[in-house]
Amino acid sequence: MTYKPDGHNDLSPYLIVSDAQAVLDFAIAAFGAKTLRVFHRDDGSIMHAETRIGDSVLMIGQADGPPAHLHLYMPDPDATLDRAVELGATLVQQMKNDEHGDRRGGVQTDDGTTWWLSKQVNA
Repeated sequence: MTYKPDGHNDLSPYLIVSDAQAVLDFAIAAFGAKTLRVFHRDDGSIMHAETRIGDSVLMIGQADGPPAHLHLYMPDPDATLDRAVELGATLVQQMKNDEHGDRRGGVQTDDGTTWWLSKQVNA
């Protein structure tokens, strides 16, 4: 018997947001996320959802909570950042090469979640 769902990481970020469906929709449109599971409350709101972005599972719950920050490594963060802004995200940081060997930029969605998009450029 396994101790976790097939394909899940040992550790997954869990966002508590005011509009879980909006976060799911944004992750699908901006990052190509694939929805794994969604559990609704009686009022139709999302109690718990899981989506896969690349090799990681992101868990999302709907409730009032503090904003979150997520860091995503990806092959083309420049194009993804542009797509996220086109989808209505607010630019937090232009793409730039940093002193740690990464190319990184950031956007923030309406629920307050900040997504840092990055690619290692100097190993």
